[in-house]
Amino acid sequence: MEFGPHLLLATLEGAISAAVLALIAVGLSIVFGIMRVVNVAHGEFYMLGAVMAWWITSHVGGHPAIGFLLALIVAPIMVGSIAALADHLILRRINYDPERTIVATIGLLYVLQQLTLMTFGADARPVEAPFNMRIALPWFENGVDGWSMYWPWGLSTTTYKLAVIVAAVVVLVGLWLFMTRTRAGLIMRATQLNRDMALAHGIPVEKIYALVFGLGAGLAALASVLVVPIQQAHYLMGGDPLLLAFIVVIIGGLGSIPGTIVAAILIGMSDGIISVFFSPTLAKILATLLVAFVLIFRPQGLMGKPAK
Repeated sequence: MEFGPHLLLATLEGAISAAVLALIAVGLSIVFGIMRVVNVAHGEFYMLGAVMAWWITSHVGGHPAIGFLLALIVAPIMVGSIAALADHLILRRINYDPERTIVATIGLLYVLQQLTLMTFGADARPVEAPFNMRIALPWFENGVDGWSMYWPWGLSTTTYKLAVIVAAVVVLVGLWLFMTRTRAGLIMRATQLNRDMALAHGIPVEKIYALVFGLGAGLAALASVLVVPIQQAHYLMGGDPLLLAFIVVIIGGLGSIPGTIVAAILIGMSDGIISVFFSPTLAKILATLLVAFVLIFRPQGLMGKPAK
């Protein structure tokens, strides 16, 4: 295959990575922005979503789309509920102290991981895509007679991969509308700006925190349900997404949702393209170096607000 079509295919894979990464990182960013909690267990909530998707689809008969649609609804709700319960039982009792919440979420990470290992097992499990028709991708080339379109051999993708990108965009737009146009979103933003003032106005901050922690975990679980037909469910699958999500949140600006989305596109696209042409390890190294440069020259991130 020529370089141009190969680049197009790599770009498409990068777009899928960026879409999934944006969902994961936005959930992490919301939790930090509103609660000021660094959730180290965020990757395990992502893993739980994939494991639950496998369990649901494997126990629902009929067309694969039925089980997958059920998993797409049930898994994020269940994972969000587990996260809200963890907030109530753990984070609230240590008063959301920044240092102690890091230790607490590290402990939660290992608890969730080991419980999944004991119940789910160590093997990777596949989830069948609800639809997976392969479609050829065209390539445009400027020749002697002008631009012409042709279909290079092997340049194709699946309808499900394209659907993942569309679904991520729809969810992110819906989240933005929820945060900016609804009363619940307004209350969340008020809590983020001034917790004490929100308490003085009768806002139930602890309930808002539980909702936010559950929402962040639910977004991570939704991302894993979308991606598990492309990858596979495994009890150790939360590590790499957590690392990339932290990189994205730092580059975009801690607590900045627009900055997080921009950084997710940048990191996701570069990770996908570099992984195809070179190696996934090189992609992670370059992303880490980018974080170092951002911390040196713009510590608040691309769209974060400088500390006062």
